[in-house]
Amino acid sequence: MKEEIIIAGFGGQGVLSMGKILAYSGVMQNQEVTWMPSYGPEMRGGTANVIVILSDKRISSPIVQEFDTAIILNQQSLDKFEKHVKPGGVLLYDPNGITRHPQRKDINIYKVEAAEEAARINSAQSFNMIVFGAYLKIKPVVLIENVVKGLKKSLPERHHNLIPQNEEAIKRGMAIIQSVHTV
Repeated sequence: MKEEIIIAGFGGQGVLSMGKILAYSGVMQNQEVTWMPSYGPEMRGGTANVIVILSDKRISSPIVQEFDTAIILNQQSLDKFEKHVKPGGVLLYDPNGITRHPQRKDINIYKVEAAEEAARINSAQSFNMIVFGAYLKIKPVVLIENVVKGLKKSLPERHHNLIPQNEEAIKRGMAIIQSVHTV
């Protein structure tokens, strides 16, 4: 198994955190892992993306040009990365703020209304975990118990009281994901 993922959006949407939690979850599952963040100097409001590779074999390079999965959280990222999803791969996106929806016919496209759900439950900080849950529903590359271990590793100890809330957000994402197009 080898999964090459890009998560992309605005700074402040939890893009890098989601990648870090996914990476730690893979480590907890004894997988080989790379985590390569990229963000502009603006941080909040600027663009951010992270490439995560999970594999049961050694990873030869953290640099990839095409992805098995793209998790897209804004229009700029959709415009930039839609074309880099491997044929037959997955594009998962939150339609909030998207003006041109994904158009490829050779990939599997899913949407999760995470921003809307986070607003509905009055928990903006749950946004990225809702998206993460949607991803795990279609690509269960790590077990939930390892995600909890990953959360414990990546969150400062003072925020460990939020882990149950994060678990609930993951479950919400799993429940509300919608298929748009499958090949």
